[in-house]
Amino acid sequence: MWKIMQQSLKLLPRYSLIQKPFSYSSRLLVVKKTCHNSSKVANLHGKVLTFPRIMTIGISLASGVLIQVTHKNQETLCDSNKTRLAGYEQYSGKHSKFDWNLLWAYLRPNILYFLAAIMGALAVAILNIQIPQIMAGVINVLAKFNENKDSGLFLSEMKTPVIKLVSMYVAQSACTFFYIVMLSNLGETIANKMRTDLFSSIMCQDIAFFDQQRTGEIINRLTTDIQDFKSSFKQTVSGGLRAATQIIGCSISLFVISPEMTFITLLCIPTVVVVGTLFGSLLRSTSRKAQAQLEKTTAVADEAVGNIRTVRAFAMEDQEQILFNSEADLALSLNKQLGFGIGMFQAGTNIFINSMVLSTLYMGGYLLTTNRLSAGEVMAYLMSSQTIQRSLAQISLLFGSVVRGVAAGSRVFEYINMNPTMSLRGGKILSEDLLKGEIQFKNVTFAYPTRKQQIVLKNFNLNVPAGKTIAIVGASGNGKSTVVALLERFYDIDGGSITVDGHDIRTLDPSWLRKKVLGLISQEPVLFGTSIIENIRYGKPDATDDEVKQAASLANADEFINSFPRGYNTLVGERGVTLSGGQKQRIAIARALLKNPAVLLLDEATSALDTESEKIVQNALERARAGRTVIVIAHRLSTIKKADLIVVLNKGQIIEMGTHETLQKLGGYYWSLAYQQQNSPAA
Repeated sequence: MWKIMQQSLKLLPRYSLIQKPFSYSSRLLVVKKTCHNSSKVANLHGKVLTFPRIMTIGISLASGVLIQVTHKNQETLCDSNKTRLAGYEQYSGKHSKFDWNLLWAYLRPNILYFLAAIMGALAVAILNIQIPQIMAGVINVLAKFNENKDSGLFLSEMKTPVIKLVSMYVAQSACTFFYIVMLSNLGETIANKMRTDLFSSIMCQDIAFFDQQRTGEIINRLTTDIQDFKSSFKQTVSGGLRAATQIIGCSISLFVISPEMTFITLLCIPTVVVVGTLFGSLLRSTSRKAQAQLEKTTAVADEAVGNIRTVRAFAMEDQEQILFNSEADLALSLNKQLGFGIGMFQAGTNIFINSMVLSTLYMGGYLLTTNRLSAGEVMAYLMSSQTIQRSLAQISLLFGSVVRGVAAGSRVFEYINMNPTMSLRGGKILSEDLLKGEIQFKNVTFAYPTRKQQIVLKNFNLNVPAGKTIAIVGASGNGKSTVVALLERFYDIDGGSITVDGHDIRTLDPSWLRKKVLGLISQEPVLFGTSIIENIRYGKPDATDDEVKQAASLANADEFINSFPRGYNTLVGERGVTLSGGQKQRIAIARALLKNPAVLLLDEATSALDTESEKIVQNALERARAGRTVIVIAHRLSTIKKADLIVVLNKGQIIEMGTHETLQKLGGYYWSLAYQQQNSPAA
């Protein structure tokens, strides 16, 4: 092997591992591994390679994959891709162990299906063990009448073993049908329960979880990983159990027929088990890496497709294709290495199986010539050994499926077992009669979980009287939207307290708070790909059509909705792409108003609109403010002149506070912002 590897490396030119950048037209697959591990790959050149490292390259070459050593002009793209992919790799190194207790929790309610499937598989295995014994009787009759040509007596003696054999075949078919149906019901039930539990767990996670995870990664676990686990589970229970039973039963039969032959035949089995165990540990690791890489590839595709308008606007199709291809090629490399390893395992199994056949024929023939075995016993021994061989072959085929299934199951269970730091439900619910909408921030300190070192709000204090409109202004990145996020309790504060009508929001029921108290209208409202009426009704699922239309009228949306041919039944497309910005914003306002919140949160609600749309939406907001506590996050100061109080934020701290007129007269930070906007070309 060492000489072969040396000769193979000598045949490669000095720079044969170098491929021209972005050459995807060639049939040669190139993995841009340097984007992730450029230093290690670059260091291969000019150094003595150890045997394990050469074997790694050899496996890659055998899988049809070459490692690319990048040139200087490729480093920019690699650095860019590395930055782009940093978010994808945040959790790539975390792989929880397979949770057997959780699997038992899913299996226990369906234990009858499981036991029925086991009984059916065992019945098939036992029948397969018995068939060679009955076949031995048929062979003995054939051997007996090899010389005697009495056809009448032949048919008489063949009748009994043939009827037994046919009965065995019919019973085998019936049991096979039974256990497959039972196992299918069991597998689909468990997979469906896992899928719903996983989605439920995902929906309950903190917003920080979604800040760190990519949509493609989450969807991949909901789809591909559960499918892999289900397939592996069904194949393992059916094929694995049947094969194991047949191996044990047929081994006993072999020992009964001929202890000498059985001892020699089974002598090498412990070696096969040890080698298989070692291969298993290596392949499980490779499988986990392959699935993590596939998840990353899916995330890249999801982000590109989800932001296709941005991609198209910047003519970045080729770059997205390059990024996807590089990640897909890495997944291909890992999967080919996994296939290479599984192939080696199965090839070794086949050698063992064929060796068993050869040894059986050789020794069986010898014992037959010495009259220590009959022809029927030799045939029974051969059929039993072939049953063992087929079972071993089936186990080797199941090996790759089991590796993938365990890895996929551990990834699914990781998310299912993940506990959020704040629950969605639980806590006090205030009476609507006592609900006023008075809000107070007291010595609030906060930093986002993804960047704890950067303090966004520090000793933030703000009192919002009930029924008043408070505007928060300031330059971008100074914590304006963070105030709304904390009030919605998307995140928990690091210090201080936030109260609603004197009650700390951490003691209130979060779902009740968001459903009944707070109404959020963001800068870029996201609509669901359904009808307008269902998008508005999302704010209050049990609302009547009349209530929906009243909310739309209050939001100045009724007129443009009725102008559509299908009115309120008009489909808005994915994320509302068929509507203008002003139309989407007014539907979002109607959605928020439908639940009649005590507190209205406007997070840059008009900053992305043109002047005409802004006026229409602003009129809708003026009508919506009546009788409510309103917190307005604004960048355009023209929209908050009528606010009861304007708060100016800078670096997470309040530096000015007052009405529009008093702040203008003060001539401070607010006056500077207003002056810049009034004299800017966009103004």
